[in-house]
Amino acid sequence: MESQKKFQRTFSFEFFPPNTPEGMEKLAQTAKQLAQLKPKFFSVTYGAGGSTRERTLRAVLDLRSAGHAAAPHISCIGSSRDDIREILHEYREHGIRHLVALRGDLPSGTASAGDFQYANELVAFIRTEFGDQFHIDVAAYPEYHPQARSAQDDLLNFKRKIEAGADSAITQYFYNTDGYFHFVDECDAMGLSLPIVPGIMPIGRFSQLARFSDACGAEIPRWIRLKLEGYGDDTASIRAFGLDVVTRLCDDLLTAGAPGLHFYTMNQAGLTSTIWQRLGL
Repeated sequence: MESQKKFQRTFSFEFFPPNTPEGMEKLAQTAKQLAQLKPKFFSVTYGAGGSTRERTLRAVLDLRSAGHAAAPHISCIGSSRDDIREILHEYREHGIRHLVALRGDLPSGTASAGDFQYANELVAFIRTEFGDQFHIDVAAYPEYHPQARSAQDDLLNFKRKIEAGADSAITQYFYNTDGYFHFVDECDAMGLSLPIVPGIMPIGRFSQLARFSDACGAEIPRWIRLKLEGYGDDTASIRAFGLDVVTRLCDDLLTAGAPGLHFYTMNQAGLTSTIWQRLGL
């Protein structure tokens, strides 16, 4: 973990691109609120197979026109080299120089994975086509990717992304700091030197969190799961308990030397802002 202390701390917030004018207006308000915390950037997700391509670009450009630094996600599965090249040219023309490069998911009902199978191929393609014009973040999985054949396989997949040219990494969210510390130590042992920023998911609704976690392989520790289940529909208690758990998690990570935090905001400012204030950031 010591290796992470040498990197400058980076705080960032993630949004998804809304699909209604009301959603865009709400996102603008959320960004305005969170911008007061002076994050390094906002990131904007990208739907399966590029299904939100235009909305992702629109959200990024709206954020930039409001004076915020923004980094679009770009996923390669289901896309051709020409598709990706065109998107990257578009981002470059708009002065965007920061990307979050991911494998992504195939849209349901689609058979072809496209020209890229893995994120390291996307990173290598960006470097070949555009050199160092983009800062590239990639995903890391302290509890291992749910589709990885083994923990060792997943570490090697991560290593390939770094060797292909990634600059830094953002993790899947987790609630078990030991998993993150162990992952960072394993990266150190492989000679990988880059900031690995923990992804943080505030807890607002248990049913939603359980659904996300089952899909992405993020473990909800048994004691947290049982406590949340016990609150039933008592939203206030869920939020209060979630704030305590996630604030403690963030505090432990920063105290141990994590190089910042990346909040999965779900386009809401409240919980993230409260955690931020509690941490004294």
